[in-house]
Formats: sequence, C-alpha cells, structure tokens
Amino acid sequence: MPITAKELAEKDYITLGPEETAERAARVMKEKRHGFAIVASPEGRPLGIVTEWDFIEKVLGEGRSPGEVKLREMMSARLVGIDARASLDEVAQLMANRGIRRVLVFEGERLLGVVTARTILARLKEYVDKVSAQIARLQAPPY
Repeated sequence: MPITAKELAEKDYITLGPEETAERAARVMKEKRHGFAIVASPEGRPLGIVTEWDFIEKVLGEGRSPGEVKLREMMSARLVGIDARASLDEVAQLMANRGIRRVLVFEGERLLGVVTARTILARLKEYVDKVSAQIARLQAPPY
C-alpha cells in the first residue's frame, strides 16, 4: 500500500498570526529549529507561509528592520496544498513541478500538517534500505 501524504505530514509546525513581527517569528523558528512558519488567521485558517528565504529576500535583502516587518508583509500567500490521501509519488511530483520544499496537507478544509523535502528524503532512504535488504536476502545462499 502506498505511503500517503497524511502519513508523511509533520504535525509539529509553527503557526503565527499575520501581525507578528519577523523578529518574533525568527526567534520562534530558531527555538523550534524550523525553517518555516505557517501564517494563520485567528480561526486557524492558513493564510500564508514564511520561510528562511522570505527573511533573506524581503527583510534583510531590503535592509528592513525585522522588528518592524509584519508577517503579512513578507509571507508567501500562494500556498501549495495536497489532499491527505495523495501518495508519496504525487507529493514529490508536486514539489518537483513547483520547485518547492514544503507542501501543506489537507483533509477537506482542515490542515493536518506539512510535508517537507527532508521528510521525503528520509522516507526514501528507509525505502531504499528496505529494498536493499530484500535484495540481499534473495541473493544469499539457500543454506
């Protein structure tokens, strides 16, 4: 049975409001060791995402003060999401086609988590290790 986006989704992600500052977001992201944060409405509906590249491009690269820039000003509002039932292959293909490292996983309107490139690489390694072990067992002498 194929691995689904729901199984891959990391449930431990950061959610911050659009009025939070880039400085606060950077501190939370550093503390939790995440390279992104979901920007959400007070009701929890995802509005956008901020990544480490948004900090470089839209804050530091423009010489702006992180304490004065609001997340709503720097977030990427074009969220890329996928249905929870999508396969690992579908998630990877979407990420490759769009040139992105993170995909939000939804079950209906509800955000379940985020699949990252790191997650996919880790699962791919598990898969290769499993296949390699099976091949080794098949090639072993029968005695």
